[in-house]
Amino acid sequence: MSNPLSKTMQLGFITASLILVLASSTHATEVLETQTHLLSQTEVSKHMENLPGWTIENQQLCRTYQFKDFVEAIDFVNRLVEPAEIAGHHPDINISYNKVSLSLTTHDAGGLTQKDFDLAEVISQLSTQP
Repeated sequence: MSNPLSKTMQLGFITASLILVLASSTHATEVLETQTHLLSQTEVSKHMENLPGWTIENQQLCRTYQFKDFVEAIDFVNRLVEPAEIAGHHPDINISYNKVSLSLTTHDAGGLTQKDFDLAEVISQLSTQP
């Protein structure tokens, strides 16, 4: 014989779990919308203060790094893979012997978003690591 109280408790747990999932989903959507919202010129200028060496060209955040040789340049590019994959945001990369040129933009938004600046900060940190 089944216990009706047990089924009620299970339904309560399932309902509570669904509420948590929906709340998480709503939060994730809000975070994603914040990250993909096109930034104003004022917001872009403020972010640029924290990114020495980066420039804005044609609605893209750009930087060129120079390394000792091709091997170091490729090593740097390889270190970009994991953070770019985690962010779901990928720079355009041009490699010319010991130089790596990067550009970031959020194509879906038609310009620069928080995602671009977040990834640029990570890239800047990676460039100082051996």
